[in-house]
Amino acid sequence: MDRNLLLVDDEEGIRTVLSLSLADAGYVVHTARTGEEALAVFDRVRPGVVLTDIKMPGMDGIELLERLKKRDPDVEVIMITGHGDIDLAIQSIQREAADFVTKPVNDAILEIALKRARERSHLRRQLREYTTNLERMVEEKSRALVRAERLAAAGQAAAGMAHAIKNIAGGLEGCIFLLEQGLKQDRRVYLEQGWEMLKANVEKIKDLSLALLDYSRPEELHFHPTDPAGPLEEIAALMRARAREQGVDLVLDKAPGMSQALLDPEAMHRCLLNLVVNALDACAERGERPEPCRVELRVEPDAGGGVRYVVRDNGPGMDADTVDMLFTVFFSTKGGRGTGLGLAASRKIVEQHGGVLEVESAPGRGTTFTARLPRPETLRGSGSTGM
Repeated sequence: MDRNLLLVDDEEGIRTVLSLSLADAGYVVHTARTGEEALAVFDRVRPGVVLTDIKMPGMDGIELLERLKKRDPDVEVIMITGHGDIDLAIQSIQREAADFVTKPVNDAILEIALKRARERSHLRRQLREYTTNLERMVEEKSRALVRAERLAAAGQAAAGMAHAIKNIAGGLEGCIFLLEQGLKQDRRVYLEQGWEMLKANVEKIKDLSLALLDYSRPEELHFHPTDPAGPLEEIAALMRARAREQGVDLVLDKAPGMSQALLDPEAMHRCLLNLVVNALDACAERGERPEPCRVELRVEPDAGGGVRYVVRDNGPGMDADTVDMLFTVFFSTKGGRGTGLGLAASRKIVEQHGGVLEVESAPGRGTTFTARLPRPETLRGSGSTGM
């Protein structure tokens, strides 16, 4: 964050004293007497922080705050208030002021407010860089995916993996949303949770990218005893912020007392993530409906000792002809936004587990995907056990 700072106060004495104090602290201080003068100085200097009195003749501090945020949403504005101006100070925080200090201004308290503003600015800059890199990564993988779609069957495994990467990247937008809410509300816990979730899942994208199989080699699964609810719990945590942003109620339901199942948890994560992302997208496209958008995730025992995963949405549903085409490679209900490989890849993973992936849908009645995995002893010959 640059050291340029704009100080706005109609009292010359306050400007003089604070200017000297801030200069001693290492800031390059620019001053203005009125809100109008402050906007002119801001347009010329573009400081990272503005320190302004909340009560001034003409344009007051709150109006100045709003107009500064329109010019540059990233500028950090600290309000100077009197002891009787707490209501105004709260209003300024609601309008995205970074902080407020009361008169007479204490140097130590002011330094704390400035430090917090610097931290907010630094975190926002890091978040923007992280998002830019993520978008670039997704764009590169998407271009690679388009090329892969034109290849022969030997390239389909790699294309399916790339599609999973794009879906996970879509889930990461929910992490970014959580961080933005933390910045807006100044909630440290949101920032910490969102930031850790973001870093962990971007690492997962990188790992998946490096793990892309050779085009001519089919994917080999690694089965080991796993809590069957684990992959679905991870996906629910990953996608909950995105669902909230889209106005979708994401519900996870686990049958109690389930024993471990023999499966590849990473592969099932990719398989189920495809289904959940498709369900959220379907809810987003359903138009005006009286009942709220809802996506239900369920894991439960299946007949014969197997495991059943269910992903159900109340989106617009599909007609019989569309359902018949769903698992056809390169067929997509999303037009140019889809690759047509996600559901095919999900079905392949379920079949490699010895199971079946079923779909039920009708126009106006939503869609239900059910993945049925058999009991462990029926998996012999389906792939590597990794045990």
